[in-house]
Parts: sequence; structure tokens; C-alpha cells
Amino acid sequence: MKTSIYLIAVILILSGCSSTNLITMSVLEPAPVSLPAHMKKIGTVNRSLPTEESKKMDKLDKILTLEISDMDGACWPKCIEGLTDELKKNDRFTEVKYLDKANLKSTASGTMPSPLSWDEVEKVCKDGNFDGLFVLELFDTDSKIGYEARPVTIKGPLGVEVPGIEHHSSINTEIKTGWRIYDKVNKVIIDEYNMPDRVLSEGKGINPAAAAQAVTGQKDRVKGRCIEMGKQYAQSILPYYITVYRDYYVRGCDNFKIAKRKAQTQNWDGAAELWKTETDNPKAKIAGRACYNMAIKAEIDGDLDGAIKWACKAYENYDNKLAIRYVNVLKYRKEQNSRLKNQQEDAQ
Repeated sequence: MKTSIYLIAVILILSGCSSTNLITMSVLEPAPVSLPAHMKKIGTVNRSLPTEESKKMDKLDKILTLEISDMDGACWPKCIEGLTDELKKNDRFTEVKYLDKANLKSTASGTMPSPLSWDEVEKVCKDGNFDGLFVLELFDTDSKIGYEARPVTIKGPLGVEVPGIEHHSSINTEIKTGWRIYDKVNKVIIDEYNMPDRVLSEGKGINPAAAAQAVTGQKDRVKGRCIEMGKQYAQSILPYYITVYRDYYVRGCDNFKIAKRKAQTQNWDGAAELWKTETDNPKAKIAGRACYNMAIKAEIDGDLDGAIKWACKAYENYDNKLAIRYVNVLKYRKEQNSRLKNQQEDAQ
């Protein structure tokens, strides 16, 4: 206990003596998957159903792994449902429709099949008047059932502890999904992604029946997770926010101390006025820190070019070590913003 208190005290002391403070910012990142502007009418298709040949291997797999009855057949539609519903929320599409009569099969059992031929893609797109396809290429579940009896002590009616047995059961279902996005016009596969997940249910009771009862409903839980997996893949074409962390200088001269208090009240304009006066400080260390802080303020304002200019000055003129790393971060952000702008233009 004394050691923990000592470590906390050391951390607080070091934090108080630090020359920088940490701030967080929300940054909009481009979507992981970029769609071309012409993809407005989208078809969602299931191709994960096995052919007659691969069905034989699939049946053997179900027996060997104690797979819950018809788990695959009950759950793959939920992946398509989650995907289709989420895509329909996206204003960039004029139509999103599930094509249940595509009659596509997978020749692979439990693995990602080879891509569809472009003749097959063309036929499905023609049948549904689609510009492109979101295809569930792989869907497979693998459920492991566990059971054990553990010795425990149980309080009797008179408060006396007596030995007893507690029964534990579990069902661990692994879910494997694989997706591809086909662009009919350019004849390219825009994305290919494997998305594994699992659902674990555990229960316990005074007898095996009670323990088993506690884990019933596994199929419904897997269905719910499959809906979320479909939604998650649909969201891969959407920009998303991340939290980034930046250090800014709070020590070096009196103006830095005052600016620190202004920054803590979110008065960044007031803090920047004080930092700006120190950018011409005769002491190189202080001037470099001030230029670096001005880069932080420019990024907060969304002026990445201005931020790069100030950070370059902090490093080139004053050898500020934080600044050179910051320059690279800012250049990457500028590239990401360019991707984001292109995606937004294509979505219009």
C-alpha cells in the first residue's frame, strides 16, 4: 500500500514539473474504403451458401465441432440484414437492395472463396440494375460446448459450510465472415475483408440442468452479433472520428504560465496572443517553444498549412525536437484531409 502511494506521489510531482500539457482533439478521418462516384445503386448478395460438394465437408465439420443445429442458416441472414439496413441510411446511394435470387454459391468450406468472375458480377448487376455489389463471401460458425463440475463450499441452513458441487457450462461460438465489394463499371474489387468475432456464454447452477439453462439463447445472441457485424462492414465506407493527443509548452517564461491558464479555460485565442509575442524572444529555446505552440493553435483552427509553417520554423530555426515529429504528423493529416475531400465529392 505504501509503495502504491509513493508511486502516485512521484507521478503527480513529475506531472507538475513537466514543461508541457496534454490536449485532446477530435479529428475526422477518411473512410477506410473509398467508393467511386458512379456507385449509386447497390446490391447486397449472399454467396456464403455451400455447393453440394462443399456441403459434405461442412456436415462433417458440424458433427466434429458440436455445432449448434442450423446456426449458419439462422445467422447469415442477420449479417445481410445489418449490412443492407446500414447502407440504406447512407445518402450517397439512390438504391440499396438485397437480391435474394442471385443463386451464388461458395466452393470453399470455412474459407474465403475465389472472387466472382466479372461475367457473374455483370449478370447479377444486370438482374438488379446495380452499379456494384456488396457480397457476403464467407459465413461460418463454430461452436464449442464446455462443461465441468467444480467443488465448492455451501452454507447450510444453520450457517455451517458443507462441501458441494457447482456445475458450469459454456458455449463459445466463433463467427467468421468475409466480404468483397465489386465495382461493375471499372471491373475492380474495391475491398476484401475478413471479419472474425466470437460470442461466449457461460452459466452455472446447482445441477447440470440449471447450468445448461443459464446459457440458453446462444443462437439469439449470435444473431444479434451478426447484425452488428453487417453494420460494422457497411460503416467502413463512412468517415469516422478519432481522438488525437498533442503536447503544448507551458513553461519557459511568465507569458507561458499565463497562456497555460487561458488554454485551460479554452481561451486559445488569448493564449495564442501571448505565444505570438514570444516567437521573437532572444532566447532560442523560448522562441522555438512559442513557434511550436503557434502550430498547435493553427491546427486547432483547422489551418494545417499554417501549422506546418510554424512547426517547420520551430525546428529549422530553433532546433525544437518536438516540432520535427509534429511536422510529419501534420503532413499526414493533410494527406488524410485530401482523401476525405475526394470521398465527400464522390458521395455527392
